[in-house]
Amino acid sequence: MQAAWSANQAAEILRRHERREGSLLPILHDVQATFGCVPAEAVPVIAEALNLTRAEVHGVVSFYHDFREKPAGRHVLKLCRAEACQSMNGEALAERLLKHFDLEWGGTTPDGRLTVEATYCLGLCACAPSALLDGEPMGRLTAASIGDISREVAR
Repeated sequence: MQAAWSANQAAEILRRHERREGSLLPILHDVQATFGCVPAEAVPVIAEALNLTRAEVHGVVSFYHDFREKPAGRHVLKLCRAEACQSMNGEALAERLLKHFDLEWGGTTPDGRLTVEATYCLGLCACAPSALLDGEPMGRLTAASIGDISREVAR
């Protein structure tokens, strides 16, 4: 379970990185690891500590797909949308999976059990189409894999 936003915890994260050059990305990773996302409340705190504008910090958060502004579901499925996976019917599989869970890209099921995100190349091209479920690679996905994924996230 992720912690609720705490200015004190954020200050501790900033303190751990205060002497580090180029600390924005490590700070954002630590904030997300602590709170499950980079909450809007964190942006001005980080910006002030690093002498950056809020727009600069927000720009980094919104540019990198791994940062999120809202917490993800208990399980995160990252589906590859790169060319190799597309060539192996990955887009049709993705459409079926999103329809199965009644989601759009980046969405989380109403019960909070699954977030589905797009990613662009997992380096599993020989096993296309591929995905990561909670960081574990899955390859050679088929329509039957949707049922496997559904059972896994129901646990």
